[in-house]
Amino acid sequence: MATAVETLEKLERRITIKLPLADVQAEVEKRLKIRARTAKAPGFRPGKVPMKMVAAQYGMQVENEVLNDQVGRAFSAAASENNLRVAGYPKIEPKQDAAADGAVVFDATFEVYPEVKFGDLAGVEVEKIKSEVTDAEIDKTIDILRKQRAHFHVKGEQSDHGDGGSDLSAKDGDRVTIDFVGKIDGVEFEGGKSEDFVFVLGEGRMLPEFEAGTRGLKVGETKTFPLSFPDDYHGKDVAGKTAEFTITLKKIEWAHMPEVDTEFAKSLGIENGDLQKMREDIRANLEREIGNRLKSKNKDVVMDALIKVSELDVPKVLVDQEVGRLMEMTRQDMAQRGMNVKDMPFPPELFTAQAERRVRLGLILAELVKANNLQATPDQVKAQVDDFAKAYEDPQQVVKYYYSDRNRLAEVEALVLEENVVNYVLSKAKVTEKPVAFDELMGNNAQA
Repeated sequence: MATAVETLEKLERRITIKLPLADVQAEVEKRLKIRARTAKAPGFRPGKVPMKMVAAQYGMQVENEVLNDQVGRAFSAAASENNLRVAGYPKIEPKQDAAADGAVVFDATFEVYPEVKFGDLAGVEVEKIKSEVTDAEIDKTIDILRKQRAHFHVKGEQSDHGDGGSDLSAKDGDRVTIDFVGKIDGVEFEGGKSEDFVFVLGEGRMLPEFEAGTRGLKVGETKTFPLSFPDDYHGKDVAGKTAEFTITLKKIEWAHMPEVDTEFAKSLGIENGDLQKMREDIRANLEREIGNRLKSKNKDVVMDALIKVSELDVPKVLVDQEVGRLMEMTRQDMAQRGMNVKDMPFPPELFTAQAERRVRLGLILAELVKANNLQATPDQVKAQVDDFAKAYEDPQQVVKYYYSDRNRLAEVEALVLEENVVNYVLSKAKVTEKPVAFDELMGNNAQA
């Protein structure tokens, strides 16, 4: 039976478990008799092997199984009797110096879940950001969509859409075809030479110095210029070095973008080509995206505030488990990207800070949800799924997708629960609103 609970350090506890040796031996004998019914050995029919041989072959394995089972049950009973919330799994070790006649003794060392103490949320200051979609953002998005549907004509040659104008030099927005060769200390380097290389000026695909060297050239012209590779350049052989590039411009094509008309609207899925409907759909999509980003950023602010106002010790065992999970997620992600991770080291300390934060927040949220009944309701979950479905052509298929899998639905429930927590904290805290420009919130993605 279990003795009293010892407090070792902060959340660490220890229970000493004593099992009557007679009970252990009786259970071992019982299981060996069951095993003997089907045991096989040379010279004996199945089930006719002598018990001594069965015990010699399976005795140690069965004894370990019995001890694991009985220690596990004893530990669970002791934890229940003492109202302990055990975090992770206990470390079970034989108690070598225990003097217990007729008993086997084990020490179970483990951690318990912490008590979470919350400060006064009314004193917490939270800066909530807000943003809105204006006609300027819609116009900018339409320009991006036009660029995505652009087609190119050779500059200076007459086409159905003109000749591109009298300026025959390369400028931003033009698609250019070039030959280039790069040298470092007069020697060509791997990857530094290409023929008939095509890119669009001004899109940022090439390094700024390379684009600057191309900009302004006309067909047939050649230019040599220095280019300094950044220290963090992906090509390690040239990172931080200065090369000399020579480029020859072979072709310039100017971009003709479609007019914003009925046909353009139809290409975006507006069946009747209604331009106003097109703008409304673009606005709705932008507002959905901006809403998601606002939720994410404001959630981070609220979580930071909760960490500051909460006091708790974090179980090391849970942090270690989370470190292992993050390492495995990183390994799988890198493998999916085609990287060879077989012999790649993943030092646990790289993940410790993130794991500790995630565990801390999980404990805080669980306590806050429990104390204030912030669980996700079925109606809230359904509303969230319906909101996801709006972005797809067949919303009902999306709804079916989530409700057909309990794990998928659990992910939605977790999102709703987090939103409930955010709204609860914002309702209690001192909230100031900060307007954020659309481009800043979107990380300038709208200009990509």
